Amino acid sequence: MESKIFTYDSDEIEVSWDQKKCIHAKECVHGLPEVFDISHKPWVQPGKSSADEVAEVIKRCPTGALQYQRKDGGKNETAPSKNTMTLVENGPVYIEGNLVIKDNNGEILAKETRAAFCRCGLSKNKPYCDNSHIKGEFTCGVDYNPERLELEATEETGGELHITVLPNAPFVVEGKYEMNGGDQCLNTEKKMSFCRCGASANKPFCDGAHRAAGFVSE
Repeated sequence: MESKIFTYDSDEIEVSWDQKKCIHAKECVHGLPEVFDISHKPWVQPGKSSADEVAEVIKRCPTGALQYQRKDGGKNETAPSKNTMTLVENGPVYIEGNLVIKDNNGEILAKETRAAFCRCGLSKNKPYCDNSHIKGEFTCGVDYNPERLELEATEETGGELHITVLPNAPFVVEGKYEMNGGDQCLNTEKKMSFCRCGASANKPFCDGAHRAAGFVSE
């Protein structure tokens, strides 16, 4: 988990960008092209729009690479009322919510509202995605077997979502969340292990294939 953070200021808001987490989803560029313009230096110029508009677009960044702090007394970002996991075709899983990311010893590594977790096993910034799935030609659909989650179905999707990253193994999700994949959408609170190595035959869930694949990740 590496960071390389740059900051950009206006009188109303401070924007930070973690280059190591950015996978160029372009929600910012499409949302406010006058503020987020890769053809200019600096590429983020928050003073070209209102703090409210800048904050709203930043919250669309699925990786959490973009963050903000209000300097004008406006409201800073808070965790959304529900947790969601959304599978990306041939790519990562986007996770949004009240995220508590931990290691195998229970130590908190990060608290996030938005993150993109690697599913191909190739990222050099695990557990986060770094777009290595593109060069690695990773292929994976977005469908999943709902029977794996329906045993613990729930109407609620809020509260803390604990994500434990296991060494050389999957990540484990505990809490209430909405699982999205293609046309599928299911609310669940079942504790589940999700594949990080890219080799599972039952993606997005782990099936133990990381052992035979020799998957290595701190």
